[in-house]
Amino acid sequence: MRILLSNDDGYFAPGLEYLAAAVAPLAEVEVVAPERDHSGASNSLTLDRPLRIRKAANGFYFVNGTPTDCVHLAVTGLLGEMPDMVISGINNGANMGDDTVYSGTVAAATEGFLLGIPSIAVSLCGKEDQQFETASLVVQDLVKRHLHSSADAWLLNVNVPNIPFSKLKGFQITRLGRRHKAEAMIPMRSPRGETVYWLGAAGPEADAGEGTDFHAVNNCFVSITPLQTDLTHHNEIQNVATWFTK
Repeated sequence: MRILLSNDDGYFAPGLEYLAAAVAPLAEVEVVAPERDHSGASNSLTLDRPLRIRKAANGFYFVNGTPTDCVHLAVTGLLGEMPDMVISGINNGANMGDDTVYSGTVAAATEGFLLGIPSIAVSLCGKEDQQFETASLVVQDLVKRHLHSSADAWLLNVNVPNIPFSKLKGFQITRLGRRHKAEAMIPMRSPRGETVYWLGAAGPEADAGEGTDFHAVNNCFVSITPLQTDLTHHNEIQNVATWFTK
């Protein structure tokens, strides 16, 4: 079995090292990740310049592009043959609800899925005293379960509570929750006297009831949300069609 690993935090991120160590006993592993942090890059491709691939001392390949670039390059030429799975992570922080639209972690896994490969995005829901060991054990469990599955390509968004593995209550299959709108932008003055802006923080949880990813993680369960890439709002097709029949 061959597994391609990537992320959006950069090839130097500790979560990626933990992920590689966790998967190495189970498969042949290749790592292709961005050369710097690309959090929030979503599914962007670099089309305005050529990309450069380099190899770090630890054997990881790194690319001067986005998470999506990394997986695309790896699958369409760099690796020579198709991986059996793509895993993106372990992300430094949660990717739940609306976060998935912006997430570079989810985007890397999505690119694998679009290329016909079973793919997982894994995020650790905390940025202090991070329990990467917990997320690593969760990944090992999911890979082993995949080996005994006959399912075709799928895309899973996995969020792991930031607690010791022994305190996890199990796994829950969830749907995406929703957040309130983001906080207001933050204007600042640059050293040159120009007005610059920081984007406001993500909004708090809004739709976070039972069955959502937020609810699962808040109650010490690993959240597993199957995703799809069909953005068509099927229920609105007939409604919009009536615009042109009146």
